[in-house]
Amino acid sequence: MKIVILGGGLAGLAAAYKLCRSNEVIILEKDSVLGGMAASYHIDGYYIEKYYHHIFKSDAAILQLIEELGLGGRLEWLRGSTGYFVDGKAYPMNTPFEILRFPPLSSADIIRLGILVMRAKLIKDRAPYDNIKASDWIRKVAGNSVYENFFAPLLESKFGSNSSLVSAAWLLGRVQIRSNRGKDGEKLGYMRGGFDVLVQAVENSIVRAGGIIRTNCPASKILIEDNSVRGVFAGSKMIECDVVISTAAPDVLDALTEKQLGIHDKLAGIHYQGTACALFGLKKRLMDDVYWLNIKDDVPFGAVIEHTNFLPLSDYEEHLVYATAYFQNKSDPLWKQSEETVIESYIAGLESMFPNFSRDDVKWTRMYRRLDTAPVYETGYMSKVLKAKTDVTGLYLAGMFSQPNYPERSMNGSIVAGFECSDAVEGIKR
Repeated sequence: MKIVILGGGLAGLAAAYKLCRSNEVIILEKDSVLGGMAASYHIDGYYIEKYYHHIFKSDAAILQLIEELGLGGRLEWLRGSTGYFVDGKAYPMNTPFEILRFPPLSSADIIRLGILVMRAKLIKDRAPYDNIKASDWIRKVAGNSVYENFFAPLLESKFGSNSSLVSAAWLLGRVQIRSNRGKDGEKLGYMRGGFDVLVQAVENSIVRAGGIIRTNCPASKILIEDNSVRGVFAGSKMIECDVVISTAAPDVLDALTEKQLGIHDKLAGIHYQGTACALFGLKKRLMDDVYWLNIKDDVPFGAVIEHTNFLPLSDYEEHLVYATAYFQNKSDPLWKQSEETVIESYIAGLESMFPNFSRDDVKWTRMYRRLDTAPVYETGYMSKVLKAKTDVTGLYLAGMFSQPNYPERSMNGSIVAGFECSDAVEGIKR
């Protein structure tokens, strides 16, 4: 079969990795580099992700792929220290003892928070919680104070004005993933050299098997006739094929198919949000032993991630810090303003939070913005999850809207979605 895959992110690469062994495969990627949300910058001899990434020990698919590609020696499990910035101070939140000392929560609140976490970990079937708002469930289980002083800022930094719409199913998935902490805190996985090592290894495997990869090559139309895929237009050129695998966001897929699909209403009902993620190269450390800092403060970003408090500074010879924020639509200043203006607002925010930080400490900056970073996991989202196989013969879907990426998207979820799509194309049942 001749197969065209739209998108060279992890889902598209995973599908191609499986399918290119016995099929003619072409990947069309609109950007200049592969990786999608896992793409990297190349800075002064090293690679660093445009968006911060790590993996969990439960991420079976990506762990197996790393081993299969002979990259297991690059994977390390490191302490991912976390904190919460509130009332002008950063509080460590790695161990139960540190959480007990978190000032905004009373002793009774801490007990209620613990009960909520335990209840969340015991819930196996999250489906009944898909139509319950996360805010309502938190208030019911742990009370208004725990919601207002702990969860509300986190939800607002993640989903902005849509935070009140997010489902309890998403929250349960998030808590279950992030609550497995030992006495020293949480251990997270990262590949020395960056996850670009994995992207390049998959790319090389595809090319060696005869697959074709075209970057800077966005698709403009999926040609469908008599309810069957006939090909893909890339610019004015049509590529005939038997199968199209789309990893594009729902609104993009809707446009590529000229709103002809029977799932048009579902596509229109899946709302995505964007991210404005800045990366700073600094002369000195920003935070003391904190990798990930959630923020409740009047600054234009919701989290600060100091990568070189996670990975050794010697890997980069400069301190690397992300500041990131989600936004909900094209009218948001984080999208409308120039990159320079957004970066300047981020630097001003860092100065207000960290008295020892100065803009003179900044060696260089990068800004990466996308409108389609992730779905908004609002109530009822489960009914919108798209299957790998569509009603159109030859059209398959893999991406962040898929079942493996609900209720929480991840690199592992994208790889599983790609593998499931390749299995569906070849008629393999897992």
